[in-house]
Amino acid sequence: MSEFSKAIGVSSSGLKAQAHRLRIVAENVANTDTPGYRRKTVAFSEELERSGMAKVALEKVALDRHAGERIYDPGHPMADQSGHYTGSNVDLIVEIADAREAQRSYQANLKMFDQARQMSSGLMDLLRK
Repeated sequence: MSEFSKAIGVSSSGLKAQAHRLRIVAENVANTDTPGYRRKTVAFSEELERSGMAKVALEKVALDRHAGERIYDPGHPMADQSGHYTGSNVDLIVEIADAREAQRSYQANLKMFDQARQMSSGLMDLLRK
């Protein structure tokens, strides 16, 4: 396997991982006002292939263990005897920061992918001459 295809493989695995992370962040933002919703988090690990190339691997999606906010609304259908119910534990500031970080990582992987593709194309042009 050539070094160019290894670089493209690594960057494409990073693209997939960050795209998945952005989907999780979008799901969290969409459920900010859903009572009882627990924020989802995703972790990455390094996966070594037979060829010796390391790629980004997704670990399982986990739920944030922090308790949701207790909200007083006696008229809410999920309220208990004291008039409280548990809201979601999603913090929009944290989600915006995670989305921005995932977006920048995605852009970096895309730039690396494009650079490897351009270098490979340039090498082919040189070999044709």
